[in-house]
Amino acid sequence: MMSNAEFPVARPRRLRRTAPIRRMVAGTRLHPAELVLPVFVKEGLTDPRPVASMPGVVQHTRDSLRKAAHEAVEAGVGALIVFGVPAVKDARGSAGDDPDGITQLALGDLRADLGDAIVIMSDTCLDEYTDHGHCGVLTEDGEVDNDATLERYAAVAVAQAAAGAQVVAPSGMMDGQVAAIRAALDGNGFPHIPILAYSAKYASGFFGPFREAAECAPRFGDRNAYQQDPAGPVGEALREVRLDLAEGADAVMVKPALPYLDIVRQVRDTVDVPVAAYQVSGEYAMVEAAAANGWLDRDRVIMESLLAIRRAGADMILTYWATEVARKLS
Repeated sequence: MMSNAEFPVARPRRLRRTAPIRRMVAGTRLHPAELVLPVFVKEGLTDPRPVASMPGVVQHTRDSLRKAAHEAVEAGVGALIVFGVPAVKDARGSAGDDPDGITQLALGDLRADLGDAIVIMSDTCLDEYTDHGHCGVLTEDGEVDNDATLERYAAVAVAQAAAGAQVVAPSGMMDGQVAAIRAALDGNGFPHIPILAYSAKYASGFFGPFREAAECAPRFGDRNAYQQDPAGPVGEALREVRLDLAEGADAVMVKPALPYLDIVRQVRDTVDVPVAAYQVSGEYAMVEAAAANGWLDRDRVIMESLLAIRRAGADMILTYWATEVARKLS
């Protein structure tokens, strides 16, 4: 008879042997309430318009957005974040704070329909509204004017809060944007509105399909002068996060998600506020395209990618699969 010394004493496979055992010891779990669904609503549409580079995603009409929002609530999704696409754009992004602008009208629809059944967030930026496609107003030389842009962000945030947004999410990566928005909200009767800051947002090639969905103008060039460099200094993301928290951010975000899981983990280990990560359009489009070609198991990869983001430390995940995944989890 062989002695036990001839066999492994530690056998990790014991805790992987069956599905119930794996579920029991799982260290990372997803919950529908942790998912945030980004939605696009376009002024003037009579029917939803598919986004070619993002199969399954559409530019909504106001009515189809309301339907999609109800479906998200029924699935248990935690929040929506609204991106509005106006019919007319100009150099200062005037539609961004127009009370009758498409974003404000859509926010009002959602609050009237849903109340507090789901958290309604709004993207607080200008690239959806400007005819040049940059995230701010431009100087005569064509550079983004940081401080002039802060005035616009403040006005947009107040307009969104007045329309019904329960959280505003500044995404432009302007220096001082959180402080400007916090002061404007507090000074206009909205001290209770939280700010989810896009604190570590990289100048990424993964944003391409989003620019079709939001109809960002094609001539803006690049955003390297204000978004973070993927090869930037070690610690830059944490500096941005700390600055935003000092200015009054209630939660912070890393964008994109999968290419920057190391940043998600650094931020999670550093701060004591909720951390969000945005699984961006390029991440979504790659999986959908590969799955359409039969190159990978779509459902398995979607869940694996979300688990990776959650495991890295994200408390909330913005994902275009939010409603679909929430249904499966429920």
